[in-house]
Amino acid sequence: MLLSSLSDVSITAWTMAATAVFLMGVSKAGLKGMSIFNVTLMALAFGSRASTGLFIPLLLVGDVFAVVYYNRHTQWKYILKFIPWMILGILVGAMIGKDLPEREFKWGMAIVIFLSLGMLIWWDRRKSEKVPTHWLFSGSIGILAGICTMIGNLAGAFTNIFFLAMRLPKNEFVGTAAWLFLITNLFKLPFHIWVWNTISEESLAINLRLLPAIFAGLFLGVFLVKKINEKNYKRFILIVTAIGAIAILFK
Repeated sequence: MLLSSLSDVSITAWTMAATAVFLMGVSKAGLKGMSIFNVTLMALAFGSRASTGLFIPLLLVGDVFAVVYYNRHTQWKYILKFIPWMILGILVGAMIGKDLPEREFKWGMAIVIFLSLGMLIWWDRRKSEKVPTHWLFSGSIGILAGICTMIGNLAGAFTNIFFLAMRLPKNEFVGTAAWLFLITNLFKLPFHIWVWNTISEESLAINLRLLPAIFAGLFLGVFLVKKINEKNYKRFILIVTAIGAIAILFK
């Protein structure tokens, strides 16, 4: 059971949860890289483990919106290249999620994100149009993304790194990521319902009350994406992902 009743949820918790879901909507609409803030706020409101299940139905709402809106920009060849590794990571995450020490998880993920960001910045400064093609790159990033999305809904930093490395333009970036997350979040759903027991009638009741916040975020996100050019969009993702890596350590 997540909570004995909705009356157990404080005003502070509702405020943090609504803010988290609003930012998640903005992210799903195209301003990628803010997942760490969403996850942190929801974990503060409802606890780390419970918050992972609370997010899944809302993530799926955002995924469906993003798929419908950006579908025409989807690049399936990158999804097919990345998703088998990510699914493997989800399976690993489902097995180790209950026993993984939180401190080691935070430091390991932050280090990997910073190393990957360093590679991206180095590639950009070289002004090379060459993209990484070796399976080790997509495999390692994909497995890490799968583990992190299962344990804490924190795949965003790793998928951002992969799609930026592929040098996808803004709309193709968003459309491809939309389908990737719709598929993987649907894959995660049974684990949260029957293995981790983090989705319940109580959690779904909370989800219903938070729906207005995600719709507000989605519409604002669509508006903001249209206003940001390609160069600033990539810069925004790099900066927010780096901030997210630091925030992981203080979550």
